[in-house]
Amino acid sequence: MSRIGKLPVVIPEKIQVQVKQNQFLVEGPKGKLNFEIPAGVKVEVRGEDKKIVVQRSNDSKEQRALHGLVRSMIHNMVLGAAQGFEKGLEIEGIGFRAQVQGKQLTLVVGFTHPVELAIPDGITVETPKPTQVLVKGADKAKVGQFAAMIRAVFPPEPYKGKGIRYAGEKVRRKAGKSVAKTAA
Repeated sequence: MSRIGKLPVVIPEKIQVQVKQNQFLVEGPKGKLNFEIPAGVKVEVRGEDKKIVVQRSNDSKEQRALHGLVRSMIHNMVLGAAQGFEKGLEIEGIGFRAQVQGKQLTLVVGFTHPVELAIPDGITVETPKPTQVLVKGADKAKVGQFAAMIRAVFPPEPYKGKGIRYAGEKVRRKAGKSVAKTAA
């Protein structure tokens, strides 16, 4: 039995959950999310104790893997609809900055032109400081994917530490070349 898959998911207040055929729907204050349940996995909503239970049809390797995956996806959907997810990014470098204009995020990171990224639906981006970016949303995968896209524009480099990094990320620094002293 999957250790993660056998744990029930507790439904918090203000969250509506539905299972229709092979679709799992969650609605809450932060948004609506849906997930297609793979074949061989059964999702059951128990109304009396407000819990979601995931079960698998057989004990094959594929079904064991899907069991834990589906439970984790449902847990993340319930958390996202209730509280939402947030990913922070920090920008380091002289003249490097970020700015949100409507549904566009503009990054000035030392290229000859500013880099503009379209903000996807269901995601909100804030810049409390010009060197800070906050990505928020109900879908954990979308939040993480967009944060990774922002970081990929200029990943932190190990010599001067310039670039875009996740909040709290430690960049391993390298020593630069040292010039040998010449004998005169």
